Amino acid sequence: MSVTALRLIPCRRLSSTGPGLKKFITWKDFWKITKVTGAIVLGTCVFITYEVVTLRQAVTLDTRAILQEKQKSYIYLTPMTKVEQETLGTNLTYKIKKELHKAVRKLIEISSRVLQRPLDERLSHLDADPHELALWMLLKRTSSTSRSERLQAVQDLAHSHWQDYHYQTAAQSIDQRTAIGLARTPNVDLRFFLSPPTLPKLEDEFLIEDGLRQLLASLPQSEVDQCVQYFTSLALRESTQSLASQRGGLWCFGGNGLPYAQSLTSVPSEKVESFCLQALVQHSKVPSHCDHIVANGGLQLLQRVYQLRRDSQKIQRNIVRIIGNLALNQSLHTDIVQSGWLRVLAETAQSPHIMQASHAARALANLDRDTEVQKYQDGVYVLHPQCRTSQPIKADVLFVHGLLGAAFKTWRQKDCDLTEHEKSAGIHEDYTECWPKSWLAADCPSLRILSVEYDTHLSDWRAKCPAENQRKSLAYRSGELLKKLKAAGVGERPVVWVAHSMGDLGIGDLVEVAVDHLNICKPEKKDTFLYKRSLRFIQDALGEQVIS
Repeated sequence: MSVTALRLIPCRRLSSTGPGLKKFITWKDFWKITKVTGAIVLGTCVFITYEVVTLRQAVTLDTRAILQEKQKSYIYLTPMTKVEQETLGTNLTYKIKKELHKAVRKLIEISSRVLQRPLDERLSHLDADPHELALWMLLKRTSSTSRSERLQAVQDLAHSHWQDYHYQTAAQSIDQRTAIGLARTPNVDLRFFLSPPTLPKLEDEFLIEDGLRQLLASLPQSEVDQCVQYFTSLALRESTQSLASQRGGLWCFGGNGLPYAQSLTSVPSEKVESFCLQALVQHSKVPSHCDHIVANGGLQLLQRVYQLRRDSQKIQRNIVRIIGNLALNQSLHTDIVQSGWLRVLAETAQSPHIMQASHAARALANLDRDTEVQKYQDGVYVLHPQCRTSQPIKADVLFVHGLLGAAFKTWRQKDCDLTEHEKSAGIHEDYTECWPKSWLAADCPSLRILSVEYDTHLSDWRAKCPAENQRKSLAYRSGELLKKLKAAGVGERPVVWVAHSMGDLGIGDLVEVAVDHLNICKPEKKDTFLYKRSLRFIQDALGEQVIS
């Protein structure tokens, strides 16, 4: 057989171990896989989105409350003056004026309905406190041009119950006139008044008495009598000696040197401060000197001494007395209020000590020019009414002490020992430092009760003033007292004079005293014959019913 004729026949070896047939995925299986995968991806996206939104809400602050408070804090109520009202429609035509008036009238009617119903559906969508709306309306009324509406708004504001933030809002919003009116309201909440401004920190070597000495040295020595000049120089000399004693020298009184102990530095310092304050009292009686006291930082210095000597009633009385004298000058009222004295006076007026409260009441009355026309000069104290009142005053009762007396201590209640029966029954004596203030004011609320004081000693120093003999004469004191009483409005209504001891002599130089005058001093109790006799005397002298 030839090669060309050879035919190769291919063959494949058969084996059971070779690769099997290829298996294809069907469409049904692919759809199942797609649905499972899509569900997993979609669930994952939803879960991640939920976590992101939840986390954002957890870490994001809601600023709506801040925006609401921001809107509240920038509400300013400024009353429109008459000039602005007149020039409002100057360039408008008559028709526009008429339409404007209609729109304003409609707005007022809508506002009145809304204010009468603070929870009305008109305000349901606003996040506003009804008490806050009432507060702003009262603050608006306190600036009214109507005096009666203004005074009533101050009373409503003081007698309403507010939250703490309401008091803070009112303290920052009220004007000077309203603040003074609140201070003269009985038992007013002190949160209505801003705290005194923070005083700058003093240097370590600076002493309060040095500041008082510098203030006294800066005051002019003109327009004052010889006694004021004498005691001013004496206060400056004592302050210098005190400074020398603290550095190891001697403490001198009138040239007598005494060994000074370093452990007693607080005692002479307080004494020298008292001396300087008494000299400042005399300077504050001169109007031109009051401007110098304020210009040289006297209000801030007195504030510092007042805070330092809270345990000394005498020093505090002299400081408030100076403020009362400064308040006689209306141009200084803004300086007194801005220096934080209004809160101090309002707090002192609520003091249980009658002398402290009376000094503060006098200062506040001199600041209040909205209800008071009279001015209470140094030595004239209002025992009743010490606050604003709607009670009409029918007459004045003036208490005049005798020589070596005083406006308050002369009218103290006489000491009365309780019997054994009263002690066993648990009866306690209700002692009063000034019975005209405690008893007569309660029995006769329609009377204005004044207590006047004239100097028997210029100060506690025993040194003799060169002009003291002239100052002690009854003619000189009566003339000075007459000027003060005229400034206080005495003589505009019936007057009853109540004098003690030689106070009758001073009254005799002032007015023609009738035969049926009363000389009285210290009753033992309110139900004793002496006090009842005083009430009957006042009743008969006025000729009308004044006893409640």
